[in-house]
Amino acid sequence: MTRPPLVTVRDLRIGATTDAGRKVEIIKGVSFDIAPGEILALIGESGSGKTTIALSLMGHTRTGCAIDGGHISVGGAEVTAMGARARARMRGTEVSYVPQSAAAAFNPSKRIMDQVIEISAIHKLMPRAEAQAKAVELFRALALPDPESIGQRYPHQVSGGQLQRLSAAMALIGDPKLVIFDEPTTALDVTTQIEVLRAFKSVMQKGGISGVYVSHDLAVVAQIADRIIVLRGGEVQEEGTCARILDAPSHPYTRELLAAFEPVPHVPLSAPEAKVHKPILEVLNLHAGYGPMRNGEPAAKILKNISFKLERGRNLGVIGESGSGKSTLARAISGILPPYAGSVLLDGQELKGDIASRSKEDLRRAQIVFQLADTALNPGHSIGTILGRPLTFYHGLRGKDREARVIELLDMVHLPAVMRHRLPGELSGGQKQRVNLARALAAEPELILCDEITSALDTVVAAAILDLLKELQRELSLSYMFISHDLSTVEAICDDVLVMLKGEVVEALPASQMSARATHPYSRLLISSIPQLDTGWLAGLEQDPELVAQFARR
Repeated sequence: MTRPPLVTVRDLRIGATTDAGRKVEIIKGVSFDIAPGEILALIGESGSGKTTIALSLMGHTRTGCAIDGGHISVGGAEVTAMGARARARMRGTEVSYVPQSAAAAFNPSKRIMDQVIEISAIHKLMPRAEAQAKAVELFRALALPDPESIGQRYPHQVSGGQLQRLSAAMALIGDPKLVIFDEPTTALDVTTQIEVLRAFKSVMQKGGISGVYVSHDLAVVAQIADRIIVLRGGEVQEEGTCARILDAPSHPYTRELLAAFEPVPHVPLSAPEAKVHKPILEVLNLHAGYGPMRNGEPAAKILKNISFKLERGRNLGVIGESGSGKSTLARAISGILPPYAGSVLLDGQELKGDIASRSKEDLRRAQIVFQLADTALNPGHSIGTILGRPLTFYHGLRGKDREARVIELLDMVHLPAVMRHRLPGELSGGQKQRVNLARALAAEPELILCDEITSALDTVVAAAILDLLKELQRELSLSYMFISHDLSTVEAICDDVLVMLKGEVVEALPASQMSARATHPYSRLLISSIPQLDTGWLAGLEQDPELVAQFARR
């Protein structure tokens, strides 16, 4: 006899009220079921409604939104008919939630154990001692180190991968029937992601728990989900098993998502035939770190004896896990973090270590684009003002000339001229990153340092940003240093790659031959950890346990 579904959603409609008071429908008649023990993936680009639908299963909507129609049933209980108290009783016991950013979900001033078992105290599920013992068992099941004592630490005392698994323990402590995973591995490097995915899958299978996995990463979804729903604009485009969606997609949008997973291979620019140029960027024996200086050295030494060259017109990728020193390298080159030893040469001329000591011309020629456009763009300034400031600073443009150039810059990054009147909060993630890039282009640079600029974007938008970078390089003869933990992204835009580990370069090789020519054990571990569009990839993945123990930051 077929068991009834645990979750039933029928004709779900969710509306929102804009700042201008206009009503818009953001979820448009969505229906689906989730069987007991089944994991359903919701995929689609930013704004497709993935998280909005997932949160509605807990009876929750974001500020300004409301469930306008349809019904949601979880475990036979009608969620859409519940009052506030009934929904509160359900959360943590029937349905629980694992957020995208575990760091933001934990209280930095409380010990981990107190936060993990808080649900059991709120709902009076069990005595504290029993809850602590259960938490330790969950820590062990989630492959966390030192399960007996890790709960006594504070959130800042564990790694990002550990904190993500601890947030799963928090979600599971109340024995929920359904767990919602909201892009929980997006911010993790590939080696950590593998450990987290394995832990999630093991715990869910052993407990027979149903799940909703929100993601834009098809390769990750393929490892953990049983079934996929493809969303766009708040509507279901396609639904099917993982294998069917990946192997035989029927909807054009699904095929577009799959195509975006495989970026167009990088085609190097032809080398200039005239005179031999000096490298656009050369780094010699660079050392940098953080903290108080003693005897000319910082308390925390991060970069150790880094040397490399970037030839004009070529692109250099810098890869490595979180904490390897990638972003610190970009900060040291740009002068944001002055190195305490070594030198940085731009077109053969040595740059001052401190950004405040560099000339305006030095600043103009080498620009940096930061990872998070949300924090890089002033939320109180219009896009026109944001782009206009470097035009005035570097080129002295004002008035109509400045506005005309702002419009040209927006056109260069494929945004309409009317966008200059908007605030950053009125733009999508991909649009904000295009503005972030346009601001760097306003200086008319020769070198752009790109610090994880696609890591927070969905697959389709990230692919479009990569295409834009390639187009701009052809038109403006730019060179890029591209920092990322996504190896496929690096392959799509870079000529050469540096592999970093613990502040050192352990290997340098051509981007197109990373898989074939990597010899360092850490490089091989990174390459083997890239998820594939294959539902059996994670189960069949064999990695040297000693190698994982030596290099993976758990």
